Amino acid sequence: MRHLRKVALASAAWVLPVSMLPLAAAHAAEAEADAADAPDQAGEAENIVVTSARGVRFAGTKTETPLIETPQPIKVVTDEQFISQGAISISDTVKYAAGVTANPYGRDTRVDGFNVRGIDALQFRDGMRDIFSYYASITSDPYNFSRVEIVRGPASVLFGQGSIGGLVNLVSKTPDFRTGGELNLVYGSYDRKEFLGDVNLALSDTLAVRAVGRVRDADTYVDHVPDDRVMFAPSIRWKPTPDTDVVLTGLYQEDDSGSTSQFLPIVGTFLPNPGAPGRLDPYTFVGKPGWDRYDGRSLQGTGSITHRFSDNVRLSLKARYIDSDLEYFTHYADSYSNPTDPYGDDRRTIGLIADASDARMNVFSTDNNLLFSFNTGAQIEHQLLVGLDYSWNKVGKRYAATSLETIDIYDIDYDALNTYDPAGPFAYDSQKQLGVYVQDQIRFYDRVSVVVGARRDHVTTSAGQEDNATTFRAGIIGEIGAGVSPFFSYTESFLPLSGGLRPQTGTQFEGGLKWQPDLNTMVTLTAFRIKERNRPLYLPNNVIEQSGELISKGIEFEASRTLPGNFEILANYGYNKLTAVENSSIDYMPRHTASLWTTKTFGLAGDAQLRLGGGVVYTGKRKSAGAAWNITTPDNTTVDALAEINWADWRLAINATNLLNEKFYASCLARGDCFMAAPRNVMGTIGYRF
Repeated sequence: MRHLRKVALASAAWVLPVSMLPLAAAHAAEAEADAADAPDQAGEAENIVVTSARGVRFAGTKTETPLIETPQPIKVVTDEQFISQGAISISDTVKYAAGVTANPYGRDTRVDGFNVRGIDALQFRDGMRDIFSYYASITSDPYNFSRVEIVRGPASVLFGQGSIGGLVNLVSKTPDFRTGGELNLVYGSYDRKEFLGDVNLALSDTLAVRAVGRVRDADTYVDHVPDDRVMFAPSIRWKPTPDTDVVLTGLYQEDDSGSTSQFLPIVGTFLPNPGAPGRLDPYTFVGKPGWDRYDGRSLQGTGSITHRFSDNVRLSLKARYIDSDLEYFTHYADSYSNPTDPYGDDRRTIGLIADASDARMNVFSTDNNLLFSFNTGAQIEHQLLVGLDYSWNKVGKRYAATSLETIDIYDIDYDALNTYDPAGPFAYDSQKQLGVYVQDQIRFYDRVSVVVGARRDHVTTSAGQEDNATTFRAGIIGEIGAGVSPFFSYTESFLPLSGGLRPQTGTQFEGGLKWQPDLNTMVTLTAFRIKERNRPLYLPNNVIEQSGELISKGIEFEASRTLPGNFEILANYGYNKLTAVENSSIDYMPRHTASLWTTKTFGLAGDAQLRLGGGVVYTGKRKSAGAAWNITTPDNTTVDALAEINWADWRLAINATNLLNEKFYASCLARGDCFMAAPRNVMGTIGYRF
């Protein structure tokens, strides 16, 4: 069974020394239980990969196909990995991935941000999109997910409207038929105090429940910006027969926070402000203490049913409803009216803008498909997926009437700032999407895999706008010997736009190879070219044209290797070049990114184990072009570290991100503002497993 686990992990592009990772123990048990539920595959070594992947559906295909047989690079980050790396947000979970820029505007307590292949990526949860509007919902909690999947490039055939550059899919923790769990206490920088728990109970051979929770009381590196959270995610799993699996999950989450993004002016922070008393503190709070806030509540319920009519036919039904409320009150300096010189004659005063809004968001999503497995020859196997999905979202907002104030930003009189309260009715916008898709995965002679797919979408909005789109995908991968598998793929995507604009569309050509010489090694090298069309161009006099085109092309390298002695190495590099027609907005994307993460486990006396880890993340310089000037944000390098002791059922860990406390700007934009990256953060954890 240990070999089954290693094959599954290797095929997912990550390899874990399971016996040394207490936080992964639960998920190892889940994978083994899924493998045990699978029919016997005659014990042949070539079939072990298929068996090990059974029950694990990856976002790239929505089937249980091992990633070594998938003609595209899907990055899978386990919860063990991102917790070891000190992740405190979803954005943090993807920073050790090629072709991905995490936290492009620094840590943001309001929203998670990531760019995939140079383009903003959309966030999905369990294969269905869950965020449809900025500043209408709170961020997801990484502790509630067993893994994070990164799908690079257009992916509309399986997911409908989406980012041209890719998407990030969060996979929720669900019950397994075992009893166990963990409890953790955390204390860290900025007076962070947390209690986390993950408990799984097998009530019978057919019924299991799980509860995941977090309670946090914390400040942040920006004064008057808290980071408090209560999260509770119960779930239940019922298997009345070996072929039927029913899972219900819920979520209650409440955040009391603010904005660590303070939108400080470039002049006076990144650039000097001549005649001023000096540079602004880059973590200056610009707002009204006690009034500025980002407070929200999210309720979610998800249900899924999987039934196997036979070994050749599987039905999958899934639906989710989201109810979200949010208050967002904030102030920010007016560095936009005159980006190069936003101050008064005294070089201290600047305009202050207030924004106060209430938001409500309701989302219903469902994804349903049938999988048919059959042969059209002795050595030709098919997995034919036919599906229908539907989503409906309604977002309502109301705003307070505000006025422009003038402040001394070097010595803000917080008590004198005005406050505002939104009132009146909410203004609602809604959108509906219905999609039908088909995908055939063909396996020739257990060596070559081909995937072809097509989709038709119909999108309508409350404003009466209707859009239709047809998208395609095709890919091939084959093993040529020595564990080398070249691949090539073509994919398409579309993204509807409001205001009567045509949908943006994207196409991608991608090629590369995957190399898996043994169960402990996985190397992927990819080259890609994405073309995005119908990009809006914002011209003078409020004129918008859709003649914009963007080209994103580059290469990515990812490698994972587990050496003897429980020594693990993950290495990533990405090169990305963006080009576009004049007036297109393609700011602040680095051309080069690279990262290296490694861990080593040592045996101690009394069966205790010491695990040490360290990582380096490099982000290249970013450029932002505007009418007034061009701004280049320098490159930066951060270091993360882990020290962990496991003894019996206890775990003691210390995580540090940005260990050397490098203070740098994540991005400065030509429009006039800058965003600081997060300083050093240290957390200590005491955990008990049972």
